[in-house]
Parts: sequence; C-alpha cells; structure tokens
Amino acid sequence: MSKHLEDQVARIIDEGEGLRRSVIVQMSYDRPETKALLRTVTEATRRRSMSATARDLLPARADLFRRAKAGEATRATKRHLKSAKMSMASQMAVAAPKRVTSKGLEKEGNRVLSPLLASEVVQRSFAKMTSRKGKTPLSKGIQGLTFWSSGSAVLEIGKDDLARLGKEVPEISDIFPNRTLTEPPVVEVTSLPANVTENKASAWGVQAIGALAAWGAYGARGRGIRIGVLDTGIDPTHPDLAGKVASWAEFNNIGQIVPGSSPHDSGEHGSHVAGTLVGGNSSGRWIGVAPEAKLAVGMVLKGGTGTDAQILAGIEWAIEQGVEVISMSLGGLRMGPDVLDTYTRTIISANRLGIPVVTAIGNDGSQTSGAPGNDYFAFTVGATNSEDRPAGFSGGRTQIIRVSRYIADKHLPLVYSKPDVSAPGVAVKSSVPGGGWKTWSGTSMATPHVAGAIALLLGATGVRAAVSSSELAYILQDLITSSVEELGEAGQDHRYGFGRIDVLRAIGFATELGY
Repeated sequence: MSKHLEDQVARIIDEGEGLRRSVIVQMSYDRPETKALLRTVTEATRRRSMSATARDLLPARADLFRRAKAGEATRATKRHLKSAKMSMASQMAVAAPKRVTSKGLEKEGNRVLSPLLASEVVQRSFAKMTSRKGKTPLSKGIQGLTFWSSGSAVLEIGKDDLARLGKEVPEISDIFPNRTLTEPPVVEVTSLPANVTENKASAWGVQAIGALAAWGAYGARGRGIRIGVLDTGIDPTHPDLAGKVASWAEFNNIGQIVPGSSPHDSGEHGSHVAGTLVGGNSSGRWIGVAPEAKLAVGMVLKGGTGTDAQILAGIEWAIEQGVEVISMSLGGLRMGPDVLDTYTRTIISANRLGIPVVTAIGNDGSQTSGAPGNDYFAFTVGATNSEDRPAGFSGGRTQIIRVSRYIADKHLPLVYSKPDVSAPGVAVKSSVPGGGWKTWSGTSMATPHVAGAIALLLGATGVRAAVSSSELAYILQDLITSSVEELGEAGQDHRYGFGRIDVLRAIGFATELGY
C-alpha cells in the first residue's frame, strides 16, 4: 500500500467517529488514451491561466474541426488548430483522442472495479449495507453501490477492515471520506433595486446574459436539449415547470436509486434552480433561460443534504439519461486550497462524452470554495448582481493539487483559479413548490444561468455536428468563456472568473466561426 493511500486511510480513521466509516474507494485507471487526454487539457488550461483577455480562448474555425472529425486533417489543418493555444477544444482536436461511448466507458469502469468486488472485505461490507438498509438483494445491490463513471465504490466499513483494504486490493489508488454536502445557503431578497423590478419581460438575469435577445435573434429557446439537474428535486405541478421533467430518480445516501419514487421537491431549492433553467412565464415574466429544454432531475440532496455517493450516482445516472449538460448547485466547503480527486474521474467521463458539468463555486465568500466546484475539470460559476458587481458571498480562490492520479507529475503541484465564469446570482426570481415564486441570492442561482446558456448555444448552432464527442464539452466551455463580458482583473480572477456570461455573444461568435 502506497504512503499516499496509508495517509488517506489514517486520516479517515482518525477524523471519523464510531466503529465504521463511510468511504469512496477509487481504483487505478492507467489507460494511455486517458493520459493523453488529461495531458492535453492540463496544458491548455495552464496556458489559458496566463491570458489577459477571454477572447484568446476562442476555438478554431468549424471547418478545421470537421476535417479532424472526418480524419482528413492535413498538417496545415493541425497547425491552424494548434495556433488556438488557449482553446481546450482546439488542442483536443490536434491530439485526436480516442472516441468513446457511454457503453465503452461503462465496460472499462466495471473492468477496473473487478478486483475490488472480488475482495471478501468488500463483499462483507456490501452485504451489511444492503441488509441493514432493507434495500435490494446483494446481486442487485452491488450495481447500486459501484460507479463505472469513476471506477469507484461506496463502502461502509469497519476501521480494521479499512486499514487492511489497501493491502488486500493493491489496485486501489485512493480512498476518500463519503462526505456530506449541502445546497449552498441562499438568502431571500425583499428589497429589490429598480433595475431588477423594471425588467418587465423576464427575470433580470435572463435579459442580462442575452438569453431574451438570443430567443429573438436565433430562435434559440432550448428545444430538443436535455439538461441534467441534481438538487433537492422538483415540483412538476408548478405552472412554470409542468411538462418539463423528462426523467426522474431519487438516490439514497449510499447512491442507490430509491424504488417507487415519483417527482417531488424535498425542499424548495431544486424547483427554484429548475425554474431558472427551463421555467415559463406564468408569473407574467419569463424566468427560465431555456424554456423549451427538458430536464432529467436527480434528487441527490434530500431536504438539502446529500453525500458524495449520492452525487456521484446522480452524475452517472444523468449521463445514462442522455443529457447534454449537467447543472449542480451544491457543494461541500473546503477549508484549504487543496483539492480531492473524488469527482475528477466522473467529470472527465462526462466531458469525454461531450457533457459539460456546470457547478456552483459556493456561498462562503472570497477565498473559499466547495467541492465539486473546486475540481480542476468542473465548469465553475460565481455570482454577480444586476450592476455586474461580484456578490460578496460568492466564492473563488487559488486551488492547489499536490497529489493526483490524473495530473502528470511534471505539472504538480498544480495551481489554478476558480471560478471559470460568473452569472446573475443576486435577487433572482424563480419558481418554488406550490405554484409560487421567490427571489433568492446565491451561486446556486448563477449556475443554472450558465447551464441554460449552454442549452441555448447547442440549440442555436451546429456545434454538435462539427466536432467529435471528445471535443464537444470543451468547445462549449470555450465558446461560453471566450464570449463573456470582461470584468474585474484582466484575464481570470477569483471574483468573476473570466467574466459574466453573454450567450447572445457566444452564439454570435459560434456562427461567425461556422458552427
């Protein structure tokens, strides 16, 4: 067992209480094509951190991507793609990573899990977990306790068994605590400035990011796009949300789907987020950025609280539902700049399948962040007000990865900044259960503005046809980031990221580039 793994286990044993620990066990994953992908993304992201303007992040022209996708890239094509040095998508096209499918990734994830599942210690843990919780029989329970998208499993395990697990299964690379995460705290706003109340056609954020204008200019309202939203649930009977739920699942605290559950909101947070994503105009104002999109809703925060296992299970389920973007207004506060790899592989899997994972940075103020929003590969969002000022509660900081099985040693320690972009998150009006509306502030409110903007960008352009799935998530992020309203410091900073999003400009840039 490596010193790194010994330290992880010792910390989990020392910091926990009682005789058992709830942990996420991740297996080694050492495929050459994955290493090549990670190297490309890491190097492009490191370069973009030195950019003085978001416009440097614009991807190459669509015709270059089409040639690369068709296997017809000449040296000149590759040279032009490579010249867009700060575009992750352009560098991915040069690297030409192996194209994957969801089924292929699932097969590979299950392969790396096989040594863990053969362990007697793990079998005992699974048996106790399923029998004590009164869930499905063990043969089905194993499926609900493992996650192919991250090559990991959730275990509730005794301290002695945990201490020897790494020796019994040498293929284990990491063991993380199965932490408790929450919806970021939000504040209801009662005193509204005039530039909020005087927006009569829509909630002010829908107008501020250019969504209203994009509906008119490009006919883009999200039709045909499916968004995954992982939160407290949804009120499907709300007049702004009726008919918007395409699929539903509720997850328990060890990541299993709760049988017989039907769509509902265990709080209010999920319905508010869903309203900003796809809500209609029953209140007299449009509240949703992409009102014709549909949702795959996963309840991972029952009553506002969930675990890493629930969220990992929810991301994997959303991938399996065929979503094209995932929105997560949730997080667990990290007191220091160091980042755990708990979510990295799952986010990478989603990205490889063309799905951006949009996350909130957290509501604990400057120089704080939360997981998974602090993950290197997450597309992370901070909050602004109606005057384009950063919200005081909005997080953001310099992050450090000291040890990682994903980042090459030559890049470690890896220092980077979050958030990536910002969006309206102060005094945002949206739907709540029971047919009403409330005006809230939080990075939870900013995150669905970005996920909704990606839905509009997908619907208004031919970007999906122009690029391969391995490049799609990155080109969407490049287009959203490169088109922001640049605010704050030159380049990326801790308050705005690269700037406040502008989806009208993003679609305009995409169209100009031939997408």
